[in-house]
Amino acid sequence: MALTESQHKAINSYRSKHKAQVQYINRRSVAKNFILKDATEEDLEMLMGHIKERQNSLIQQKKGV
Repeated sequence: MALTESQHKAINSYRSKHKAQVQYINRRSVAKNFILKDATEEDLEMLMGHIKERQNSLIQQKKGV
């Protein structure tokens, strides 16, 4: 289904006003697609290590340390 001119303007307006949120969603999508489609076993092992580090970091932030 093709978008109308006003829909394009609305989308562009949203994207310009919410750059951080749009970037976050794009990065999350890229990461998910890499994991699901392209990652090797070695990639997944490395990523799991990074994920655990990030989880620990977030836990420490919540504790106020």
